[in-house]
Amino acid sequence: MQQKKYKMIILYCLMEFEIVRFNELKRYLKNVTDKTLSNHLKELESDRLIIRKEYPQIPPKVEYSLSDRGKSLMKVLDQLCIWGEENRE
Repeated sequence: MQQKKYKMIILYCLMEFEIVRFNELKRYLKNVTDKTLSNHLKELESDRLIIRKEYPQIPPKVEYSLSDRGKSLMKVLDQLCIWGEENRE
């Protein structure tokens, strides 16, 4: 369950802040390891939900943002959240 939660938090961070770097995401997720975060980002990128932009500089700079596909998913997830709030008993 924790694994899926991380992916949702990553997506919501990218929705709210638009462009986020690795260490910023790590701060938002608090207890996540570098390896776990890296794996989640790779999975989200392979699912074409996020875009990874790497800058050729030292030290390396990498930024993540939502793809158009990811943005369309967030619209659906927001509607599910609204539905959940409206139907909470």
